[in-house]
Amino acid sequence: MTVQGAERLKAELHRLKTVERPSVIQAIADARAHGDLSENADYDAAKERQGFVEGRIAEVERKLANAQVIDPATLDADGRVVFGATVEIEDLDSGERSTYQIVGDDEADIKAGKISINSPIARSLIGKTEGDAVEVQTPGGARAYEVVTVDYV
Repeated sequence: MTVQGAERLKAELHRLKTVERPSVIQAIADARAHGDLSENADYDAAKERQGFVEGRIAEVERKLANAQVIDPATLDADGRVVFGATVEIEDLDSGERSTYQIVGDDEADIKAGKISINSPIARSLIGKTEGDAVEVQTPGGARAYEVVTVDYV
């Protein structure tokens, strides 16, 4: 994952541990104060929320422990498209240009211009250089693109 993706996960983990977990613990304590737990919907909801929060904490910790963090600015890929690179491509049919950063699955956000390394476009672009033409098999059929620029930002 990229440095920004790792920072975002660390921030989420911090929020889960310092905000979400204490609020769930308080909600459970408040629900217990209402008496009979067998018919207490507040208690059941709080326990369910606790399970979700603890599961997410474990998932984020696992992802961070297993992640290989790559800073695109330090890459020396000789102008080739690699993980973390920002690539501007031009649709050869329409002339429309798009810019994408190739990131890990957890960071992918098409609206922010970040595509997963496992997406058809990214897989087709890996290893290409400026001026190369690529054909991408998309759900809508084959599309032809040209690599306009490759940056490591």
